[in-house]
Amino acid sequence: MNKEIFKAYDIRGIYPTDIDEDTVYKIGRAIVDELDAKVLAVGRDARESGPLLHKALISGVTDAGCDVIDLGMITTPMLYFSSHQLDVDGAIAVTASHNPGEYNGIKVCRKNAIPVGSASGLNDIRDAVITNQFSEIKEIGNVSQHDIKPAYYEYFGKFANFEDKKFTIVVDCANTMGVLELPFYTKEFADNFDVIELYCDLDNAYNAHEANPLNTDTLAELQTRVIKEGADLGIAYDGDADRVGFVDETGKIIPMDLITGLIAKVLLEKNKDAIILYDLRSSRAVKEIIEESGGTAHECRVGHAFIKQQMLEEDALFAGELSGHYYFQANKNGEVSTLAAFTLLNLMVETNQKISQLIQDLHRYHHSGEINSEVHDKDAVLATLKEKYADGKLSELDGIKIDFPDWWFNVRASNTEPVLRLNCEATTQELMEQKRDELLAIIRG
Repeated sequence: MNKEIFKAYDIRGIYPTDIDEDTVYKIGRAIVDELDAKVLAVGRDARESGPLLHKALISGVTDAGCDVIDLGMITTPMLYFSSHQLDVDGAIAVTASHNPGEYNGIKVCRKNAIPVGSASGLNDIRDAVITNQFSEIKEIGNVSQHDIKPAYYEYFGKFANFEDKKFTIVVDCANTMGVLELPFYTKEFADNFDVIELYCDLDNAYNAHEANPLNTDTLAELQTRVIKEGADLGIAYDGDADRVGFVDETGKIIPMDLITGLIAKVLLEKNKDAIILYDLRSSRAVKEIIEESGGTAHECRVGHAFIKQQMLEEDALFAGELSGHYYFQANKNGEVSTLAAFTLLNLMVETNQKISQLIQDLHRYHHSGEINSEVHDKDAVLATLKEKYADGKLSELDGIKIDFPDWWFNVRASNTEPVLRLNCEATTQELMEQKRDELLAIIRG
């Protein structure tokens, strides 16, 4: 086993060189010990190695004396849903998210979608696997099957309010797990949608472009198809469907942080004074729109484990991340990408406006997007930046963020590689480009 498969928020590596059946069996044993679990829900994505690793995981869990509710093939939002709808102590998915098909891995949460990350149990699971320290096998757990999908569709379908509106949408699943979200559009609300499907074939799973809408290059075909079909909205799911990207009716990509602001605006119509979280890389427009809509805007760190913990502590209604994760209290602070889409569609019905019109008010600033640079002495670079820009307002919530009246920047270190990530925003395109280049010259030496 390559111990580097244990990341900050999940487990991921190439099958079978980094992660194999024996490793996953041991991970199953260790998860039961860490969660002190009596019953766990277990599901998987559609990767070729999925059935073998799914079987090995269930063996590890049951050998630890824990019962398993086998969910079969699911999306990650379905996993979180199962963790609060079923009588379980937690839930596990065999998935490697948006990574290519040769990868696989594990996501795990406690009951009510409480994440298990490096600081909240994942490192202990890793250490148990490395040292083979597991509880003694006494009694083998039982396995039962359960299809969570009908309850999932019914539960989140209640949030739709499309009236008699008919939409044309293009949905790109990259032949990955977003396919299991399609029934919302094609069955549950079939009368409201003409659906054009792009790469929605699980028989050819992971045999398409990268399932990562944060990489805007992957959206090119979706953009073209939206224009060609005269569609109202383009929707792109990532590999395990816990992230989503959107393209407006003109074929333009909608920045994911601005989607946070628009969803917050909708939710605050019925939940005045609610707390909304936005990750610190987001445009200033997001904070502004939350406050203009009567909400309380709180900045948060990057990463689902941190965000969900802060949501729990502050009783936040909703949170959004620049990477296209949208967290809803309705799923116990877990992601529900389709609910993000429903919220936009509901607003289009309510206002009778196109999505490009609705998002226009949030295009207030000029954002660089996230720029990665390979840096080996990350601490030295961060210290240099703090010194050079000492006259700005400093936050060290996540890396360093320094604010000035007409621009700001954030630089964060990667948890897993020698990389610094820069985000920069300014009141004008010219100023943003000037400061971006100035910062990159320092970061890249």
